[in-house]
Amino acid sequence: MLNIFVTGAAGLIGGEVCARLARAGHSVHALVHRNPEVRGNDGALVPVAGTHKGNIQLGGLGLKPGAPGPIDLVIHCAASIRFDLSEADYHAINVQGTQNALTLAEAHGARFLHVSTAYVCGLTEGRITERAVADGTRFANGYEASKAAGEAVVRAANVPFAIVRPSIVLGEADTGRIRGFDTIYGAFKLIAEGRISKVPARADATLDFVAIDHVTASIAAMAGRMDEAAGGIYHLVSGGALPMPEFAATIGGYPQFAAPHLVDPDAFDPAALPPLERRLHARVSAVYASYFQRAPQFDDSAAHALTGLRAPPADGAYLARQIDYAIAAGFLRAEEAALQRTSG
Repeated sequence: MLNIFVTGAAGLIGGEVCARLARAGHSVHALVHRNPEVRGNDGALVPVAGTHKGNIQLGGLGLKPGAPGPIDLVIHCAASIRFDLSEADYHAINVQGTQNALTLAEAHGARFLHVSTAYVCGLTEGRITERAVADGTRFANGYEASKAAGEAVVRAANVPFAIVRPSIVLGEADTGRIRGFDTIYGAFKLIAEGRISKVPARADATLDFVAIDHVTASIAAMAGRMDEAAGGIYHLVSGGALPMPEFAATIGGYPQFAAPHLVDPDAFDPAALPPLERRLHARVSAVYASYFQRAPQFDDSAAHALTGLRAPPADGAYLARQIDYAIAAGFLRAEEAALQRTSG
């Protein structure tokens, strides 16, 4: 069994990775920052070997002397996933923070498993292979650019590494369960409940939603196969992305929700929206607008060959399970017959 140090251990992915590693018998040490609790996706506390308060922006990650003890592997989950930071903040967290974690791994002679994002492909169209980000790639936002820069830091380090690239992480495949409704869930809530009724979206755009259990099971599997994984880049993505029209139709299949109206981006004028919707669009949906206007085709053959795992398709049925769970959890509005879908 391995001594594994997980950064971002209080986060959604980090917490469930810790849970899976602990169940497998590994000795898991967790780096936490503001939130000291390490919980799996089921909400249960994870019996980690040690919890260490620190900060990836600091040299030595701000750890106490001697902590966390011997390390065989660092799994670097910590990052900012916000889309509204300054370039300096992105660099401090997602680039320099990665360098600081690498320095710790090198000092311990440990391997390094880096959690990036499939959207380091930026605005590239067509088939996206499990390779280094191409020079000249154009990005939709500072988050994508910073994650690509973080990958470059990993590839240049003197540490045996592997890079995993999840796409848009939602709840579990079979149940929709998710411990926290972060990131794109906020935009989804506004769309589902009709406060954002018009979405600028290409007719051929897709959303690559991937189940958290696939992502974390893949990371946990790779942790025990780093000799084979070394030097590789691995997409942790859906078994088939969700077309935007199906996204809209699935939402509209619930009696308490209305399907969003998909508008050609070239014809979309936010100034023509009602005042409240215009403000919500600027604050929320505009942040995610580029994801409604792309159709990357992520190749995950290397990840599948290594782990034997493959995610189910992100079809309407998968999205419906996410909606059902969000209703049951009180995140989305529930009315009489809320779980009786009129379609699908």
